[in-house]
Amino acid sequence: MTAFILDPGQIETESMRIIRAGLTRPWSEDQYPVVERLIHTSGDPSLEQVIAIHPQAIACGLKALKEGANVITDVEMVRAGIAKAKLKLLGGTVASYLNAPGVLEQAQAWGITRSMTAFRMHPESLRGSIVAIGNAPTALLEVLRLAENPETRPALIIGIPVGFVGAKESKDLLWQRQEIPSITVLGTRGGSPLAATVVNALIYTALKQL
Repeated sequence: MTAFILDPGQIETESMRIIRAGLTRPWSEDQYPVVERLIHTSGDPSLEQVIAIHPQAIACGLKALKEGANVITDVEMVRAGIAKAKLKLLGGTVASYLNAPGVLEQAQAWGITRSMTAFRMHPESLRGSIVAIGNAPTALLEVLRLAENPETRPALIIGIPVGFVGAKESKDLLWQRQEIPSITVLGTRGGSPLAATVVNALIYTALKQL
């Protein structure tokens, strides 16, 4: 019979040891927590090959969090996965405007997705924030449009929408915009758990550095 590790701390330690030992790309020390957590959450070591981290992404994200930046998400699932109590210790909150008053009606009027509409209706929330997108490529496209204006530019975009219609293409556009610090998973893979995982990795790192 297989002898299972039952202690939670030991399970996590052993998981991270296995992940670190299997890494093949030359990550910097500050990128390891994000890379390891993405692989841990996905259970997929091959994900390493499509993780893309802007050279300034970690530093910009940590600086923003330490200064009390808020996290804005595209959907409730990303918001639910973020360590809100830990974020509060840094002075920030997390919000999703997907279900805000008027968003559904305006989305229907404009003929676009609710997630895209939610950002378009709340552009002021983006300035200096960390945006985490795990579901909607259209939301990422809108954030990239708003980021052209310094008054509505986030400190960091975590863009990891999942799917086969627009997800790869929206992430390619994000990665081409090298003037904006970003973290993404190129291709069709992604999802809310991965987006929340990146935010949490940054939150825990920021708290350790206080």
